[in-house]
Amino acid sequence: MKSLAAILFLAASVTAHSTWQQIWINGVDGGTSCLRRAANNNPISVNQPQMACNQATNSPNICTIKPGDRVTVEMHAQHNDRSCRNEALGGNHHGPISIYMAAVSDARTADGAAAGWFKIHEMGMVSNNPVYWADQVLNDNCGHYTFTIPDIAPGNYLLRAEALALHTAGSPGGAQFYPGCFQVNVIGNGTARPPTVRLPGAISANDPGVLINIHQQLSTYIIPGPRPYGYTAPPIANTPYPRTATWNTANQPSTVPTVVPPVNVEPNPQPPVVTQPPVVTQPPVVQPPPPNTQPGGPMQTQYGQCGGQGWTGPTQCQPPYTCNVSNQWYHQCL
Repeated sequence: MKSLAAILFLAASVTAHSTWQQIWINGVDGGTSCLRRAANNNPISVNQPQMACNQATNSPNICTIKPGDRVTVEMHAQHNDRSCRNEALGGNHHGPISIYMAAVSDARTADGAAAGWFKIHEMGMVSNNPVYWADQVLNDNCGHYTFTIPDIAPGNYLLRAEALALHTAGSPGGAQFYPGCFQVNVIGNGTARPPTVRLPGAISANDPGVLINIHQQLSTYIIPGPRPYGYTAPPIANTPYPRTATWNTANQPSTVPTVVPPVNVEPNPQPPVVTQPPVVTQPPVVQPPPPNTQPGGPMQTQYGQCGGQGWTGPTQCQPPYTCNVSNQWYHQCL
């Protein structure tokens, strides 16, 4: 007969599975508008083709971001359950969180397994006295993980979030990866094209941060994968980590907002170059609502606001600029 402890462990292993679901841009909730929705909340093993973007359905939409934006990705156990009552990744599924990006020709059709990926953010063991992991920071903030977009070149990208659960990682193949992808278009004046790696391929089942027994006293931990571009994680603290939530759960929405319109461009069937960062062509943009066509109306200058929910100012841009949708509240002349 199975012991009660074993039964409880198996139950936690099943109920704690989760997926990345929503995106926020500078505090504005984008919901699942540009999410590649995972087929289920089961974990992925390190060598599966689904290691890049999970077993997911592509979205017809693309979210617009730019260097310096504060982006938050949101994880929960069940789709569209954004309740803060339940842990985002429960069952003591402790481990690191990593954020990757990959430049692609068309984010709506790109194959994540064929893309060239670079890491932009990571968090592992944040304290060893007592031990406190990135997933616990995630859970203390209602499933939200926030990072900054670096000075990368404009174009379409896949944005990948990864949680790694190490509760059964003491034996080969025991580590559980929970990846998820969003489809984004980067605008702005960034120029960086960081070196890239393959996923799967860049992480091995025998890496010290993947094959590890976390049920022992640990003083250090090596996060798997490449080092992030433009970001260095702080050293592991040897004092208790402050567990005060930085996410105001009172602002947590109960429903997902209206998605952005689809981008109407022809996809590029050619896969991106992996050994070198791919050359990014002119990025597709989301078309804004039809402008005010009345002659003699005011026209907005470059970088000025030209639309969005509640906007009452100019909706036309001075030539040669056009009105582009950043989100449902803000359109900009670019």
